[in-house]
Amino acid sequence: MPGGGAAATMLSTAAKLIKRTGLHSRSDQPQGMIMASLPLIPTDNRMTSPGLRIGEVAQSSGLPVITIRFYCDQGLISPANRSQGGYRLFDQTIYSELSLIRSLRAMDVSLSELRQILEVRRSGVCNCAALKATFQSKLDGIEQRMRELYQMRLELAEFLEEWQDCGGVKPAPGA
Repeated sequence: MPGGGAAATMLSTAAKLIKRTGLHSRSDQPQGMIMASLPLIPTDNRMTSPGLRIGEVAQSSGLPVITIRFYCDQGLISPANRSQGGYRLFDQTIYSELSLIRSLRAMDVSLSELRQILEVRRSGVCNCAALKATFQSKLDGIEQRMRELYQMRLELAEFLEEWQDCGGVKPAPGA
């Protein structure tokens, strides 16, 4: 996407990630599919431990703890378990899910749409038609918004073309 800047790069990366991971596949995919903008996942003993605490996930993924908690509260992700102290414990599949969530949010996929996509993905059942319809709807919305913005651009250009500079002097009342 030439000239699109960071947002265009993020969207391009997100689209590639979605193609590579396959939204209809299970969430236990290899970790090599983490989006490029996420830090590399460490291979130390934290990854092989039975549960990763939320702080470890946040540090490894580059997302704030509050964002991960929000995703839990919204039903987008779930801890694999809880510690005796009540801490959320995640397994390593959390990284692929967070990467997918980040990618889809970059494409302005709503939380409810995201929840449905993740449910389909976790079920292991391919529902390509529904996923394709979701993305087609997003594309249609973007194209409609672009038409609206283009019309607004034309109106602003016309307004500026007809602009009459007052020279900094306010006309006298009644003139």
